Amino acid sequence: MRRREFITHIGGAAAWPLAVRAQQSAMPVIGFLDSRTPEAVAGRLRAFRQGLKETGYIEGENVAIIYRWAENQVDRLPELASDLVARHVAVIVTPGEPAALAAKTATATIPIAFIMADDPVKAGLVTSLARPGGNATGISFLAAELEAKRLQLFREVVPGASRIVVLVNPAETRRSESRIRAVEAAARTMTLEVQVLKAGTSREIEDAFGSIDRTRPGGLFVETSPFLAVRNVQLAILSAFHRLPATHSEREFVEAGGLMSYGSNIMDAYRQQGAYVGRILKGSKPADLPVVQSSKLELVINAGTARMLGLTVPPTLLSTADDVIE
Repeated sequence: MRRREFITHIGGAAAWPLAVRAQQSAMPVIGFLDSRTPEAVAGRLRAFRQGLKETGYIEGENVAIIYRWAENQVDRLPELASDLVARHVAVIVTPGEPAALAAKTATATIPIAFIMADDPVKAGLVTSLARPGGNATGISFLAAELEAKRLQLFREVVPGASRIVVLVNPAETRRSESRIRAVEAAARTMTLEVQVLKAGTSREIEDAFGSIDRTRPGGLFVETSPFLAVRNVQLAILSAFHRLPATHSEREFVEAGGLMSYGSNIMDAYRQQGAYVGRILKGSKPADLPVVQSSKLELVINAGTARMLGLTVPPTLLSTADDVIE
């Protein structure tokens, strides 16, 4: 090999890593901010990545994701949000209202794609559902509007209940208050008494069940909350131990052994969120993307748990359920 060719060959080899790095640096970066742990949302992450894939983005190939987990310490979210802003990510993904509010406080320019169970207008994230008007948009469950239906379905399975306990996370006071009002309004039409208990740690959940055991209510109504959602196994075990019929808004609770759930299809909502992020990466502005109200609802019943509790699920309800776990 002549000297000139040898030098050219070496120079090309040296330049190749630089070209790769340049290509990698041009890859858009998503910041994923969550109050929970990666293990708690593994299934939801798969659904989110599926939504990204539907819009042409595959993690590690043409898009990168920086994950920031608060490990159930909500007070860490502002710091983690600021870190993602400092890294100049292309868009910040925020499952849950606390993460969305932290991101909104940290930046008014970087797009935010949220997914949340309440009204983002009341939370101050958007101006309106149709025209968000700022740097945030996403998917909303509007869970409070489903509480009456969830209570009605629960009453069909547990017709003898005269009093229920509503379990809420005290760290989410504003959200909890709107849910409690919705449950109480629905309960009055069914002549049901409502008792509210608060739990923000695993120990407080155990204490709450100790209190429940003393008063013997007819059922447990677990409110939608990122913290309570990741405690689904603990809640299902304690409900079974205390022989307490319980209902949740998310199917993971039923899969863990809980009695029933009614609410938005969470996996589909995360898939929709991934697709929205893909649209933003392709140039769509959050201000012009309407907030999507998740309309795919599902009723899930654990027939084995019902039998264990001595309950008979009406055949009509079993036939209309989206999933019956034996």
